[in-house]
Amino acid sequence: IEELKATGKFEFMDLNVDEAEHSMEMHLPYLSKVFQGHNVKVVPILVGAVNSQNEAMYGQLLAKYVDDPKNFFSVSSDFCHWGSRFSYTYYDKKHGAIHKSIEALDRLGMEIIETGDPDAFKQYLEEYENTICGRHPISVLLHMLKHCSTKIKVGFVRYEQSSQCKTTRDSSVSYASAVAKVDTPGEVGKD
Repeated sequence: IEELKATGKFEFMDLNVDEAEHSMEMHLPYLSKVFQGHNVKVVPILVGAVNSQNEAMYGQLLAKYVDDPKNFFSVSSDFCHWGSRFSYTYYDKKHGAIHKSIEALDRLGMEIIETGDPDAFKQYLEEYENTICGRHPISVLLHMLKHCSTKIKVGFVRYEQSSQCKTTRDSSVSYASAVAKVDTPGEVGKD
C-alpha cells in the first residue's frame, strides 16, 4: 500500500465514497470462499471515471504486481444495462430478438477483452457505447496485462442476463465471468 501511495497517483477513499460503492461487498464473499483457510491481505483499488490516458498510466503502475505470483487481482463489472430506464436501447435486428442482440453486443466486447488489447476495447466502447459499468477497471486490467512480463490469458466462462428483453419496454442487465491465468506453454485449450 505504501509503495502505491508513494507514486502520488493513489489516495485513500473517503468514507462516504466507500459507503456508496458496492463492488467490494460483491467481491468479498467470493474471495473469502476462494482463500478460505489462508491469511490474505486485501488491497481494494476503486477505479472511477478516469480517462484513457489514466487507464494506461494505472495499468503501467500496477503491471509489476501481476508479475508477482503472490498477488491475485479481482476486477468487477457487469455488462450491458439495456432499456429506456438506462437510456440505452441499442438493437441490431439481424440478431433477431432484442436479448439476442444484447448478447451479441456483449460477446463482441468479451471477445475483444480476451484479446488483451486495450485500444480495441476502447474502440468497441466508442463505437457501441455499451453501458459496461466497469469499463475503466477492465481497461486498466488490459493495460496491466499489456505491460507485465508474465503472459496472461483471459477467457470468459459464463454469461447471463437478468431478463430476456423482447420488447422496448423491457430492461435487463448482463453479467459475465472471466478468468485470467498464466498462459503456460503446452496447455493450449485446457481450462
